[in-house]
Amino acid sequence: VIPTSHDYATLTQRVKTAAAKHKLGVVSQASATVGARQVLSKSSPGNTVIGLYHPRFAVPMLEASIAAGIEAPIRVYITENADKTATLSYKKPSHVFSPSMDEGGEKLKPLATQLDLVFDALATEAAAN
Repeated sequence: VIPTSHDYATLTQRVKTAAAKHKLGVVSQASATVGARQVLSKSSPGNTVIGLYHPRFAVPMLEASIAAGIEAPIRVYITENADKTATLSYKKPSHVFSPSMDEGGEKLKPLATQLDLVFDALATEAAAN
């Protein structure tokens, strides 16, 4: 969980820019805020879940563990705070893939560790002032 000085829209764009820099694709994006506004005509603080991944990680992940596929893409969560700043949250890929370590073991662990470094760098860059 990384509080930032950026507003919600800016942080959302910074995450996408950092993802592109680290050669991760935006695989999915969902926002309860947008859904509530469009479907229920209700407003709420901004929130978006962005799923990030790339085939260079997907292929070895699936070779190590078919079950791990349910965890991809790796998600980051951007939330708007009361003071109009935004927070970036994510679970480390090594944690996300931990239920599949029995199956994926020695092949999945180094991939998850590599992804930890990528997501840590991405988050640090997106949150930086």
